[in-house]
Amino acid sequence: MDQEAIPKPKHEKHNQTQASSNETLLFPGLPNHLSQLCLAKINPSILFSVCHSWRRLIYSPSFTPFFSLYALLSPPPDHDPNSPIQFSSLDPISNKWTSLPSPPSDPPLHLLHRHPAYLSRKLPIQTLSVSGCLVLVAATTHKFTPALPRPLVFQPLSKQWSFGPPLPNPRRFCCAGTVGGKVYVASGMGTTYRGDVARSMEEWDMKGKEVSASWVKKAGLKDGRFSREAVEAIGYRGKLWMVNVKGNAIKEGAVYDVEKDTWLDMPQGMLGGWNGPTATSINDDDHHHDHDAMYVVDESKGVLSKYVDENDCWEVVMDSVVLREAEQVCAGRGRVCVVCANGTRIVVVDVVAPLPRIWVVEPPPMLEVVAVHILPRMCRLD
Repeated sequence: MDQEAIPKPKHEKHNQTQASSNETLLFPGLPNHLSQLCLAKINPSILFSVCHSWRRLIYSPSFTPFFSLYALLSPPPDHDPNSPIQFSSLDPISNKWTSLPSPPSDPPLHLLHRHPAYLSRKLPIQTLSVSGCLVLVAATTHKFTPALPRPLVFQPLSKQWSFGPPLPNPRRFCCAGTVGGKVYVASGMGTTYRGDVARSMEEWDMKGKEVSASWVKKAGLKDGRFSREAVEAIGYRGKLWMVNVKGNAIKEGAVYDVEKDTWLDMPQGMLGGWNGPTATSINDDDHHHDHDAMYVVDESKGVLSKYVDENDCWEVVMDSVVLREAEQVCAGRGRVCVVCANGTRIVVVDVVAPLPRIWVVEPPPMLEVVAVHILPRMCRLD
């Protein structure tokens, strides 16, 4: 009998649909929401290697995100200094750099890292990681004016940029930090120096149910000594800790108590060992701050140390020549990531291993690292 004359079963279309549906299931015969509960207990790096459907799952909005390394990148000194700053994320599973979506073009974003007349000096671009977001707080334009009249925020899970509320006094060379989902900006200068701005402090709450639409004025500093250069205000145990000079120079320390809205003196042991870029590993949801840890990298000796609050001293974690020339550091998820050697390498230290492990991450080709942050991975639909 001719094959075309063979009658087709009435349920064949149903079987094809069912087969197609089974191909999209994470586990055949099990609803996807139950499959996700099972797969959520497995390391994403394992799921990545098994099959395409599981690989798509770990980048989907419905799956708990793992964390990635985010970097601000600048062209090297021999390139056009007016080239735009770039933003990328390093996926720790695929080990690939991915560019972030472009920031809003209205108004145009002009962030100057090097000026043609001052190639030996880098101009700071001050960024924070706040409640899972990347926040740009302060920078300089090619006309030496503040580049950010309001913060620029990137949300990795939605891959969207947005603006924060306008700053009462846009700044550069300021103190910038975060505690408990709030952004703090203090001191600094605008186009020119003003004493009232150099002593002022502003707060923006990003973490409330409704994001605050304005900055709140807080207790000011006693003088303008913290406006000399960009200062990292380190959030640690409910306070902001900062020094006014980088490196091993003689410096002054200050501590801001967030709850009491008062300024305090920095403990002498902490101040004495603050000899390089510093960062804290903080859980934003931990209101008791029991898991906070503060790290500093001695930029001349290449020594990574951890602050011991009870003894007011710094405890050496490890030392390595690759940590020398440290410029910026971030910490989180058991890792300390250090930008070194004029942004030509990122050194990663596993500080929770019984014996700390260290390895080097190369930036994307023809780019130098300005700053790094540890944030949730971006979602992908492919």
